[in-house]
Amino acid sequence: MSGGVKAVLGEALPCAAMVVVEGCIIALTIMASTAMAKGMSPFVFVVYTNALGSILLLPYSFRNRITMAQNLAFVGLSYSSPIVAISMANQIPALSFILAIILRTTKFDWKSSGSRARLIGTLISFMGAISVTLYKGPTIRNHSSPSLAFPAAAPPPRLLVFSSTHENWVLGCILFAASSVTLAIWNIVQVGTIKMCPQVMKIVFFYSLFGTIQSAVLALFLERDPMAWRLELNFELLIIILTAIFSSLIRSNVQIWCTRLKGPIFVPIFKPFGIAYASTFGCMVFADTFHYGSMMAAFVCGVGYYTVLWGQIKDEEKQKLIGNNIISSTEENKVPLLQDQDSQIGFPIPLSTSSSTIPVH
Repeated sequence: MSGGVKAVLGEALPCAAMVVVEGCIIALTIMASTAMAKGMSPFVFVVYTNALGSILLLPYSFRNRITMAQNLAFVGLSYSSPIVAISMANQIPALSFILAIILRTTKFDWKSSGSRARLIGTLISFMGAISVTLYKGPTIRNHSSPSLAFPAAAPPPRLLVFSSTHENWVLGCILFAASSVTLAIWNIVQVGTIKMCPQVMKIVFFYSLFGTIQSAVLALFLERDPMAWRLELNFELLIIILTAIFSSLIRSNVQIWCTRLKGPIFVPIFKPFGIAYASTFGCMVFADTFHYGSMMAAFVCGVGYYTVLWGQIKDEEKQKLIGNNIISSTEENKVPLLQDQDSQIGFPIPLSTSSSTIPVH
């Protein structure tokens, strides 16, 4: 019985952990959107969260970041909404696939079902991204619509908002798309960096530290208002602290633990769950600022994401099968170099293999 319970917990706990993590990501994104709608500078936000994250990461091991993507993403969030954020984040596998083909780190094979699926998923993802950019659609509920909790004459207090007061939807989508491209490039660079420098855990703190410095330099040029750097005991400080703690410690440790326990594909499977979270919160709480068109486009992006991911799994399974067949064939054809009456020593033919895995953010 104890073995059965342990097996069930081994399956359920990682799933529950990732579901909670994705929910927290959406909650923090909504809170960050609210803080920016109230006037907080996205550049200052990135600097403070990176700085606090660097301090928190000092005694810990693995963490990497690319601040260009962060700045683009949070500026994009200040012009659009969390549903755009999660939609564009789901473009990263498709963008990584395209970049891998351009850089010739991945070969496209028309005869492979995995390659065809990745191409189809990429097209679906791009269609969803274009849709979320060009068509918002009507809001779930108009501002003048009465509700049971609050009559039309007394609208509910806007504690949290989905869209900013200076909304520029197309610009926000473009910035998010640029952030996704940057992250896709970073994923490819990261693979090469790990190959060249396997002891990455010794230098990770400097990634975070230099990321803070880069963000600060950028923010000093783009954010000239000294008052924007002032911190008070308010909602903005709360979201900075929560984002730094969650991003630096909680999310990283949970994702690393789930990856070690369930494999590298397990964590990316849960990324589109954010679409369901954002849609649920949007319909229930933010109906007067949430749009049907962006919600449907986000689901299209999710379909494209899973299609690309399925194709990647099929391609990796095929490569693994080919590699195993080559190894088996090599072992069966060992060349005996030295022989005597009592023993035979065989040296297998040297096998040189190379594989390219594009990590999914």
